[in-house]
Amino acid sequence: VLREKWSIFKMSTEYKSSELPELLKQYYAWLFPYDKYYDWLSYGEGLSKVFTHREFSFTLEGDIYVRYQSFRDIKDMEQEIRKRNPHKIDIGAVFSAKPKDHKKISPAAFKAETKELVFDIDMTDYDDIRTCCSGANICINCWKFITVAMKIVDRALKDDFGFKHLFWVYSGRRGVHCWVCDDRARCLTQEGRSAIAEYLTLIKGGEAQAKKVKIEDPPHWSISKALKIIDEYFMEIVQDQDLLMDESRYTKILALLPTATQEKIKKYFEEEKDKTSQYRWQRLLAEIPAVYKNGTGDTLLNEIKIQFSYPRLDINVTKGLNHLLKSPFCVHPKTGRVCIPININEIDDFDPLAVPTVKQLCDELNSSFEQDNTDSSDHIGGKAGRKAYNQTSLKSYIKSFDDHFLKPLKSDILSAKRKENSMEY
Repeated sequence: VLREKWSIFKMSTEYKSSELPELLKQYYAWLFPYDKYYDWLSYGEGLSKVFTHREFSFTLEGDIYVRYQSFRDIKDMEQEIRKRNPHKIDIGAVFSAKPKDHKKISPAAFKAETKELVFDIDMTDYDDIRTCCSGANICINCWKFITVAMKIVDRALKDDFGFKHLFWVYSGRRGVHCWVCDDRARCLTQEGRSAIAEYLTLIKGGEAQAKKVKIEDPPHWSISKALKIIDEYFMEIVQDQDLLMDESRYTKILALLPTATQEKIKKYFEEEKDKTSQYRWQRLLAEIPAVYKNGTGDTLLNEIKIQFSYPRLDINVTKGLNHLLKSPFCVHPKTGRVCIPININEIDDFDPLAVPTVKQLCDELNSSFEQDNTDSSDHIGGKAGRKAYNQTSLKSYIKSFDDHFLKPLKSDILSAKRKENSMEY
């Protein structure tokens, strides 16, 4: 009995990567939301090429990477995922032919045609400014950088470009992904994607370059709106990261100022050694505008705020039409956490460290089996399996995905079809 096999994982609530292969068997059999997943990626087109010509890639046990997977329908997809038990799933573009048949046709005839406009924000890109963690480690303090980035990107994509259907996803470890699913976004050329990525990139320069931001006075209106979001969080960031605590830290900020000003402010800081980072930031707010007239001081302060809190995007992910991105709802092998949807309206309450692990979900599922006196082998692979997530912590995330993203998307697709049909009539 499968339930008896999986019950061994109830001995400990801590996720262990060595248990991942067995945990994934249960997760893919019972908890992966194939129905909602298919509804999203088929975009109301049923068995059209929108789904059948989509590339998926699997990373199998032992880091075996398998590209150019494609499926006939939801049943074929579910069977293949459960059969191969991938440790990771990536989603690519919709091609001119079925990806699984790519070897049967000439390379010139096999081309990526459409894909969601995607964005990748990774915490490691903030390692030069965050002080609480580094590398793959995160905490609630440095997660504020991601919160600010999400709000700025979300606003810009909706207000500046008119996109509506944005799907934010936790990466399972140290970052987030955004899938822009409007038809207009999916049909963008590589040049169009590159233009949007560059529009959202303000921080430029390598490690050796101290000052990486240059804005005009007055700033572009989109930058002004980004600064309003930054201002809601910047004092918290200064405090949480203790950005001006000592010389090793405040030197990074003073390096963004003209040399004469650097020396003056540094002297203040050296004379006031017992002061907090918040106090020192307030000192900067008072001193810099007093030295530089005609808005120059405000511009300098804004450039500091942008360099220390503006989104840091992996623009190559956004630019490439043929670039694959980790799938929502798969499991991160290192942490065991599920790549769950994030409601942008609730981002201030989101805690990445509270996201359920596959171990936790399987424990919850086994508990529900015991309470209902249900044998998992009775329904495995059937419709009951597709809804079993309702018995676990995954339920609220899938409901949010359905209510705040999938239903509005499907409604707009249906409205567009009705409009098209009425025009034809």
